Amino acid sequence: MTKSDLIDAVAKAAKINKRAAGEAVDATFDNLSRVIKKSKRFQMPGFGTFSVRSRKARKGRNPQTGAVITIKASRTVGFKPAPNLKKGL
Repeated sequence: MTKSDLIDAVAKAAKINKRAAGEAVDATFDNLSRVIKKSKRFQMPGFGTFSVRSRKARKGRNPQTGAVITIKASRTVGFKPAPNLKKGL
């Protein structure tokens, strides 16, 4: 599903025009990003939990040369689905 598909689905479900649906989708994801950055976690009951995860530094390989490189430690966002969502997959 693309962003435009999501906007179309929201517009149809909420019975609003695409412009309002696009603004709602953008506002939702902007707020999600802000909350995850600030509190390191966002939970939506029945859907799942987004949380910040830390990755340790590790060794990797340059695929072109095969040389060993060091990949720096980083942070990323992980998702753990709720049991209801996981069961439906």
